[in-house]
Amino acid sequence: MIGVVKLKEREPSPLFAPRRKRKILEMMANASNAATKRPIDPLVRGFLDYLKVEKGLAALTAEAYQRDLVQFREFLGARRRELLAARRADIRAFMNQLFSHGVMDRSVARKLSTLRHFYKYLLLDRRIKHDPTLEVDSPRQWKVLPKSLAASEIDSMLKRAGNRTVAGDETAGKRRIDPRIAAALAQRDEAMLEVLYAGGLRVSEIVGLKVEDLKLELGYALVHGKGDKERIVPLGRAAQEQLTKYLSEGRAVLLKERTSPMLFMRRGGGRLTRQRVWQMVKEASSDGRHASPHMLRHSCATHMVEKGADLRTVQTILGHADISTSQIYTHVALDRLKKVYREFHPRGRKRGAEGRS
Repeated sequence: MIGVVKLKEREPSPLFAPRRKRKILEMMANASNAATKRPIDPLVRGFLDYLKVEKGLAALTAEAYQRDLVQFREFLGARRRELLAARRADIRAFMNQLFSHGVMDRSVARKLSTLRHFYKYLLLDRRIKHDPTLEVDSPRQWKVLPKSLAASEIDSMLKRAGNRTVAGDETAGKRRIDPRIAAALAQRDEAMLEVLYAGGLRVSEIVGLKVEDLKLELGYALVHGKGDKERIVPLGRAAQEQLTKYLSEGRAVLLKERTSPMLFMRRGGGRLTRQRVWQMVKEASSDGRHASPHMLRHSCATHMVEKGADLRTVQTILGHADISTSQIYTHVALDRLKKVYREFHPRGRKRGAEGRS
């Protein structure tokens, strides 16, 4: 059953002008980052070890959990209460404070999810007798339709990436570089774009992809996703051809007789950063709409659904834990949805057309 996606139109709050709201959020982020550098509470440390070892969560995800818990611990400290003694009223007061500072529903819901996991862990570990997060409603979240690119826009991005003559990569500022290096960087960037679009990979997945994960002869790649979960991602003919060209030519030029297990790397074999991938995609799309790596992921799913792919296949390729996450793409591909409805529903076609068939 396909869920209904609602779009919420928000009006700017008179209490928070954009500049003031941004300043408040930056202050909260700086305070949170400073707090993570302080000694970690033993309870929080044990929880983080549990997340990394038993749940297999990525380091960045664990850091996000840590920031949320440090923020909540400081909130409790102002109320002269410890983590083990938190009550339901404290959880609700914490959420109300976040809302009063202009934090969005989605961010508040994420912090509440962190607290739910934390206190569930403490309950299972018999450190507490009651879970204070029970019967605390999560903020109502409105799903936003993902932004995707047209096929022509993706073709333009690939063409632009393949005609690279300057680079801000691994250098301070943009400058003219050696033609062989420029050609190698162009092959790398074009291959990365092809893989991002072909398999709907996340940024963390593309920078973590290793040569041994690539099975070109079989037409797929072994991708390590969230929670260290592995999945097989098919690669189309265009991606396979571009990867073959990059592996046989450009990669050796970038390595400069060095070795690296990574499929995509910087000049000299250094590891690519997530920020560099975002920058590369933005540069490749500067002629039209400014794109992001996640827009390529959304484009992969949207175009597959438009061509008739079933949601289970899309879910498997993108690595969604829940099919409800994949269902949103059916609302993007409305033309395909209407066509299938008219074809298969008994009342989907006009009566005149039904009588003639």
